[in-house]
Amino acid sequence: MGKEVERKFLVSSTAWRDLVEADIRILQFYLAMAPGRTVRIRIRDGASAKLTLKFGSSARERDEFEYPIPLAEAVEMLDFAIGRVIEKTRHHVRDRGYLYEIDVFGGALAGLVVAELETPEDVPDEMLPDWLGHEVTGDQKFYNASLALGGIPEIAA
Repeated sequence: MGKEVERKFLVSSTAWRDLVEADIRILQFYLAMAPGRTVRIRIRDGASAKLTLKFGSSARERDEFEYPIPLAEAVEMLDFAIGRVIEKTRHHVRDRGYLYEIDVFGGALAGLVVAELETPEDVPDEMLPDWLGHEVTGDQKFYNASLALGGIPEIAA
């Protein structure tokens, strides 16, 4: 079992684009959702897939279990997706020694850009890059499971 400790931010500018180290195309969908728990499939670059179970409702920390699964089975499970299939490109960007994962959403969520910072330590606000906007950590509307069921949250539109 792993702990996922993260903060989420809207992205307020494109200044991060020159710092991109890697791009990953992601198709993500949910097979089950309930308060405090999700079951998700993520397909990366059309080449590999993982089953992820998340438990907990804390704003910053949840229990997470991940397992590789055969790509063909993941594609077959698309038929059982709850809500929309999330399409996004994840960009890896480093700033001051921290890795940010910046998700640029496509499809029905096009226009939404969210950055995640996974680190167990508290990063002081003055250490955060200028291209980060409003912090949405703990705001359920910005969880991918919520995005699969709804649209772009009002604050981000």
